[in-house]
Amino acid sequence: MPEIGEIRSAKEFGLDPKTRHRRIYVRCPQCGKERWVGSACTKRPDFTGLCHECNASLRGGKHIKNGYRWVNSNGYILVKLQPTDFFYSMANKDGYVLEHRLVMAKQVGRNLHSWEIVHHKGIRLKGKRNRSDNLEDNLQLVSDDRHKQITILENKIGNLEKRVTLLEAENATLRGQISQEV
Repeated sequence: MPEIGEIRSAKEFGLDPKTRHRRIYVRCPQCGKERWVGSACTKRPDFTGLCHECNASLRGGKHIKNGYRWVNSNGYILVKLQPTDFFYSMANKDGYVLEHRLVMAKQVGRNLHSWEIVHHKGIRLKGKRNRSDNLEDNLQLVSDDRHKQITILENKIGNLEKRVTLLEAENATLRGQISQEV
């Protein structure tokens, strides 16, 4: 068992020895979980030593029955599942599944296939994409070609709505000019 503060080379972890990456063994100050982290990470000013779970809980991740949730850079919510969970086969290698896929799988009562797409209808934000609104009535299970059709139509509708707004503003301006001339 390694000791806290112990440093090992990249080669010992099966990484390319040319990269010169080193790992240091640290303990999470909040939960006590021990793990290896890149030594370069420990030199960053924002390094707290917290494990991923504790860091997520501090940044707004909400603990739920099977793990916790967090929002990725694309705005999608990911949920951590335990290996004993029925829907674990849908999770990625780290045990995370996109929440909207999990909600839809529970709704249909089975695991989703990788080729099945869950579409956010966006009925709550009127034209704005909302990838965190994962209520059942906002989700739709579709095939890839159907999803492309829906996306194209939604984009056309959005463009037409913008055009209508511009034309209404132009009409108002023209009416104002006509009333000034008369």
